[in-house]
Amino acid sequence: MSSATWRNVFTYNKYAQITARAVRQSLKETERVAAEKRGVTALRYQKWENGVGGTQVYLNPEEDKGLGKPAV
Repeated sequence: MSSATWRNVFTYNKYAQITARAVRQSLKETERVAAEKRGVTALRYQKWENGVGGTQVYLNPEEDKGLGKPAV
């Protein structure tokens, strides 16, 4: 069996997501919580006109700073 067999089943991004989740779940509690915090992302949108940036809009606002919620 080739080490690249996963490519026939799903994309690299999905593979990276699965492996990252497995690594985070295998960590001890304190390291796991720190790793989950690093996994939280914030997506912002800003419209630029004439070289001037408008107001930034969060497309997925953080709820309670993501504390106690698992990264998905």
